[in-house]
Amino acid sequence: MKNVVLVLGAAMLLVLWNAHMRVKASTEEPRFAPEFPSQDKKRWINSTPLKMASDGENGLRGKVVLLNVWTFMCWNCSNSFPWVREVQNKFKDKNFMIVGIHSPEFDREREVKNVQAAVDKNKLTYPHYIDNDFAYWRALKNRYWPAFYLIDKRRQIRTVEVGEMHGGTSRAKKFEEQIGGLLAEE
Repeated sequence: MKNVVLVLGAAMLLVLWNAHMRVKASTEEPRFAPEFPSQDKKRWINSTPLKMASDGENGLRGKVVLLNVWTFMCWNCSNSFPWVREVQNKFKDKNFMIVGIHSPEFDREREVKNVQAAVDKNKLTYPHYIDNDFAYWRALKNRYWPAFYLIDKRRQIRTVEVGEMHGGTSRAKKFEEQIGGLLAEE
């Protein structure tokens, strides 16, 4: 019984946090996605270094971007990977990109070879930024794994969701509708 109460309490906190973030986002001044703090090739998996503010091959300006803040030993992050892959496939032919932000919780998660193994094991083919120093985590003002930041074509953070995401749920469907809406914007 005690475990059920703890799980329900944690679920309620997550629901309240997500509601708070939506209200906060709707009342704040626009917040823009920060530039990646390093262009060092060693800090990128599945990509050359990307830039938020640039156009072109390595630039994300003009694209709708989903930032997936994760760490490979996080169960909730792993449980969200099927949904992230579904979203990647659903919008693959659109002006859309997913970028993983790997911010480690434990020491072994700081080793790039371990992150690469997790990326390969989970078939995460999109770019990943290695955020071992938590510089991007802090720039986002992030506090949770997993966290999903939806960024419009002008780099404005439009939606933040924390916690597991699962395909087919109302929460995931709403998020995917928001992606579609942002893709339709000029």
